[in-house]
Amino acid sequence: MVNLSLYTVRAMVIMDGEGNRLISKYYSRGPHAQNYKTFKDQKKFEGELFAKTRKSTSEVILFDGQTVLFKYVNDAYFYLVGDPEENELLLSAVLNGFVEALSLLLKHNVDKRNLLDNLDMVVLALDEAVDDGIALETDPNVIASNVSKRGVDSIDALTTSINEQALLDMYKQAKERFSLAMLK
Repeated sequence: MVNLSLYTVRAMVIMDGEGNRLISKYYSRGPHAQNYKTFKDQKKFEGELFAKTRKSTSEVILFDGQTVLFKYVNDAYFYLVGDPEENELLLSAVLNGFVEALSLLLKHNVDKRNLLDNLDMVVLALDEAVDDGIALETDPNVIASNVSKRGVDSIDALTTSINEQALLDMYKQAKERFSLAMLK
């Protein structure tokens, strides 16, 4: 039977070179969703997945009845878990787009330390690429652009703009009061 669901991603997991979880998101929606509801189930799945893939040279495997794509960059493993019937090219485009967007956002320095230091951008990029198990975006430039628009820099710029506007308003009010006081 052909899978006609939008829910293409079951999980996205990022682990360090020793198999420790850095970030993970499990999606439990869709017709064939296999839930790893407990932390213990998730850790068991991640440990077995890491043991199976750490010395593998392929990028796609069938594991635990699911299609798993993975990519190793510096000292981080990126895993995307999908349905067994899902198109591997679509899943690969999502994973590669996400990893390339992180590379752009982190100035081509994707490693464990930078991933943890910039966790907010990593999570935003993940949310831009996949939302509740639905693949939204595969273009790394679009993902990086959307994340940088919502990033800390834009919030700081907005706060600065508001502060400058408040200072200008206070200056105008003080000037008016001073002028009124001088006229009396």
